[in-house]
Amino acid sequence: MVSVNPPGGTNVAMLLGELLGAVRSTFFEHEWGGLRPSHVRVLSSVPDGGCTVTELAGRVGMTKQGCGQFVTTLVGSGHLAESRAPADRRVRLVSRTALGDATILRFAALMQEVEQQWRDTVGPRRYAAFRGVLEELSAPGTGSAAGWVHG
Repeated sequence: MVSVNPPGGTNVAMLLGELLGAVRSTFFEHEWGGLRPSHVRVLSSVPDGGCTVTELAGRVGMTKQGCGQFVTTLVGSGHLAESRAPADRRVRLVSRTALGDATILRFAALMQEVEQQWRDTVGPRRYAAFRGVLEELSAPGTGSAAGWVHG
């Protein structure tokens, strides 16, 4: 039988998947008005001053069409407001509503709780190192996982 795991361990993709699964489980222990973590990720990526759907798609690494579907859902749920650019009425502008702001603040507080649990489990020094490595590896242009997979 062929294994994707390194000798004596579990591959990093599986380990990260386990952590993300734990985060998702924690997320779904709360009521989010029908939103999924992917909705909150898109919502959290809208800057304070708003942006175009095209800019938002670039921020979250989605196609404009896919992002537009998320925007439509978030406008419908009251988390985003949509308007048209004065110079070009074809351009959709989006901004967070008060509900959207409250939702991302609530999500941020939940993630702080998760991180505190992890910090308590492994200790502050080890957690700081873990988080630092994650930040370094996920930074654009510094060896992102996408570059490794496709490079």
